[in-house]
Amino acid sequence: MDKRQHLLLLFLFLISLFASSTANAQSGARRILLDTDVDIDDVFALLYLLKQNPSLIDLQAVTINANSWSDVGHSVNLIYDVLHMMGRDDIRVGVGGEGGITSNGSIVSDVGGYLPLIEQGMTTAGYCRYRQAIPILSGGRLDINTFYGLRRALLPQGKRRYSPLKQPTAQEVMKRTIAAGPTTVFLIGAHTNLALFLLKNPHLKKNIDHIFMMGGGIRSQNPTGCCVDNSNPSCVPQQCGNRGNLFSAFNSNPFAEFNIFCDPFAAYQVFHSGIPITVVPLDATNTIPINEDFFEEFRQRQATYEAQFCFQSLKMARDTWFDDEFYMSYFMWDSFMAGVAVSTLKNGKRGGEENDFAEMEFINVTVVTSNKPYGVNDGSNPFFDMRRLAGFLLRPGSLHSGHVQNGIRDPFCLRNGGSGNGICEDGYTEEVSRPGGVRVLVAQKAKPNKNKNSKLDREFFVSFLDDLNQPRQSGRFNFTTQFPCFKETIYKPNLGNPRRGKPLIFDMDMSAGDFISLFYLLKIPAEIIDLRGIMITANGWATAATIDVVYDVLHMMGRDDVFVGLGSVVPLGRPNYSCDRVKFIPHGAGGHLDADTLFGLARDLPRSPRRYTAENSVKFGGPRDTDNPRLRQPRAMEVWDQVNAEVGQKITVLTSGPLTTLASIIRDDKNATKKIQDIYIVGGHVVDGGEERGNVFSVPENKHSEFNFFLDPDAAKIVIESMADVTLVPLGVQRMVNAFPLMLERLAEEPRSTAEMAFTVNLLSTMDRLRRANSRYRNVDMFLGEVIGAAILAGDPTVGVVLETVSVKVMTGGDQNKDGMLKRESVNGRPVKVVKSVDPKGYHRHVARTLGDNRQSAVIASFDEQRRIWSKRPCKS
Repeated sequence: MDKRQHLLLLFLFLISLFASSTANAQSGARRILLDTDVDIDDVFALLYLLKQNPSLIDLQAVTINANSWSDVGHSVNLIYDVLHMMGRDDIRVGVGGEGGITSNGSIVSDVGGYLPLIEQGMTTAGYCRYRQAIPILSGGRLDINTFYGLRRALLPQGKRRYSPLKQPTAQEVMKRTIAAGPTTVFLIGAHTNLALFLLKNPHLKKNIDHIFMMGGGIRSQNPTGCCVDNSNPSCVPQQCGNRGNLFSAFNSNPFAEFNIFCDPFAAYQVFHSGIPITVVPLDATNTIPINEDFFEEFRQRQATYEAQFCFQSLKMARDTWFDDEFYMSYFMWDSFMAGVAVSTLKNGKRGGEENDFAEMEFINVTVVTSNKPYGVNDGSNPFFDMRRLAGFLLRPGSLHSGHVQNGIRDPFCLRNGGSGNGICEDGYTEEVSRPGGVRVLVAQKAKPNKNKNSKLDREFFVSFLDDLNQPRQSGRFNFTTQFPCFKETIYKPNLGNPRRGKPLIFDMDMSAGDFISLFYLLKIPAEIIDLRGIMITANGWATAATIDVVYDVLHMMGRDDVFVGLGSVVPLGRPNYSCDRVKFIPHGAGGHLDADTLFGLARDLPRSPRRYTAENSVKFGGPRDTDNPRLRQPRAMEVWDQVNAEVGQKITVLTSGPLTTLASIIRDDKNATKKIQDIYIVGGHVVDGGEERGNVFSVPENKHSEFNFFLDPDAAKIVIESMADVTLVPLGVQRMVNAFPLMLERLAEEPRSTAEMAFTVNLLSTMDRLRRANSRYRNVDMFLGEVIGAAILAGDPTVGVVLETVSVKVMTGGDQNKDGMLKRESVNGRPVKVVKSVDPKGYHRHVARTLGDNRQSAVIASFDEQRRIWSKRPCKS
């Protein structure tokens, strides 16, 4: 045997040894599926899992819970960014889906989980019965969707992104992962996804070997809101001692915890599934609050990108906390559960110690889903009041058949006028001795640190900081280090001609059509239209965090000088948790998911240095000054005041969404109408007694309303009846120009091309393809029609505008079948100018030529161009 043969045999032996060791390691790995609502602490838990040895703890997939603390369009891309930072683009991510539950209870494949079980139907539009408890803006979904503005500041961006009809759904990822072999499920959000999976796939339940969950309060006594010894003498105890943690709803429900409350019926299905369960409830998490010693130790230990991201997020949460009791109110919730679960899985059956971080006890519990008296139909419980759903094991007269909490101010739940703790128990994980409970292993309290000399007083604190900062499985880069030549640049225009045109404020709800309109407005010569400010109305088609896409478009076009202000998020006069109109916009296809991501294309836009941020100061209503209060997000009224102060003349306003923000300004600024030259309203549907329907497709009984007016009819009434000069661009005119093939054909014929035209063509082509491919997208052509408002405002004669003066009246009153209708009223109506017709061919030609014009064109074409600039050496100064 020669030397080469010896080397070959040695090589083969080493290969076989490596394969054997790999197989052994893999055979000992616990396959994990993480279902998350992508709250701040959820991402801490995700990063903690990613830092574990994958030969022991092997995270296979992440599914996103879509009806809780985040909005899925933002959260799915955030998860992709976290995984990219950690070098784990191999992990599957599932979100949403377009299936549903039929009226007879049959569960259609790929049901999206956008709504709790009690609200599920065959549409992704729906009410916010439980989600009302989660604030929309500060401290709620806006801050979570953006991670207080840190997502775009710190997380790198990879190639993966949400893609309509191609995005793996939550149910698809769950089925593929669990069917592949024994799987441990971690639940750190509402239980909707897993409950639907178990109901649809009972044959795969055997593959789930254990469920670890953070949720519920069994024997807990919430320390949040207590008056401690050094409290202000005027302190009034609030949540102190409650079983639950619904800080926004303890006056109606002091028993529930958010993860269980957001879908109690789903939690009941999971608890009673027969699968072994370990619960880390508030009982345990209340014993591991973030304290000052841990916070300061964390400040000193940021050796990895993931540690830096977690600390900066935690610090921003502290700096923007609504009171001075952060260290009594913020706990290690989901990350502590991840620690308990990981320790349990690593230790196996070693002795009697299940884990290193929490004391455990078996308790019989159940999940309360309704309130006594049972079997009395009062209109609150659609499982029994309206229909029976097969397969849910619900029986008339059972403990599920009582009053179901119908919002955070449900009168049934309140007592003493809402001044004391309420009586509703929906979502309460109740300890029971009677039949009907299930035996689960429950964490009771966090174990103290064995090292008595350490400032970290909990054992898990040590593990969390050690694991986050270890070099193994560490993040590769953050956004600023992803590219060797990264540099933030602010672009401001040199418009040449000192004579500026009509000063304009654009009030948009950030639908796809609004973004095309924005591109168009930025292309109109500045001596004709001078776009000075943008107001965001976020109770329409996109959620408030999509304001970042507005910043990106402005950056692309070299217009970082344009003021952007965040306006209304609920209809005029409604409480801050209201969803009585936005509930008719789908969460899935064609709705919020696609609007928030621009049908998946927002990631192609260059990344602006401007973004939403939770930074604030006492001067502007913050509880305290943060590190960089100058970066704070302006409000719409500030933009209104700033533009008025700068231009020194009357302003034109173009609205292309609900009229809430503009109506609020007219109501609050008594001189507002004197400052307005014209208001151009893209919206409304003038009813002439004809049969042409409106476009509120999710309310079939409402035959003649248009969405922008329907979403806030009271605001529309205020604006229409104001003393301002109003020009209405109604639905009928929008429909004259909303044909995708004609617009795309004209854009293709245009000999010149720009980056903004290329993006617009890509967006329109994507929408057209989706419209033809799937019936869920059949209504997206209405977004194309919105662009006509900007073209009419610009006044190009080729558009062929024909106007008439009509006296109209907006129908209000709270009847969803009539609200938002715009009727001709010669006696009681308000005269407004209404666009009667346009020339579609002239309009399409004008828009194509404008977008193709090289003047006032993009200064940075795309994120890919930024990537090339930031990666090309030598770096330019």
